[in-house]
Amino acid sequence: MVRLGKLTDYGLVLMTCLARGRGESLRTARDLARESRLPISTVSKLLKQLLQSGLLTSHRGTKGGYVLARAPRQISVVEIIAAIEGPMALTECSTDVTGMCSIERRCPIKSNQQIINQAVRGVLDKITLSDLIEPLQLTSLTDARGRIVPLTASGRIQ
Repeated sequence: MVRLGKLTDYGLVLMTCLARGRGESLRTARDLARESRLPISTVSKLLKQLLQSGLLTSHRGTKGGYVLARAPRQISVVEIIAAIEGPMALTECSTDVTGMCSIERRCPIKSNQQIINQAVRGVLDKITLSDLIEPLQLTSLTDARGRIVPLTASGRIQ
């Protein structure tokens, strides 16, 4: 199973809390912990990572706090994931680093794995923080040739 870590999930929650504020005012770690219902230690750790990645800016002082570095529509989900998890890759051979897998040189599906990784990364790159603060709804998918792939009523691919 491909799965995001809890910290990444919590990072997405924090970023949506900041996005809902629409940059109106600086938010403290304590405010964000209260709003997100996450422990202050977790919030502080995530804020540091998000700040170092350039997704947040901080201001010191008694009226200090954190704010998004860019508008929510300019921050992609893949950027948030990368800030916490590192570069996104579904498999070891999907990265730019070679030698991480013992069968890499003779793997029959390496190029397909890389294409799948690019597709998933591409979708997450198109979903923005602005999208996360509104209910998402999947209406259609397209294949590699741009043709619409039919969905069932439940949203599953036929």
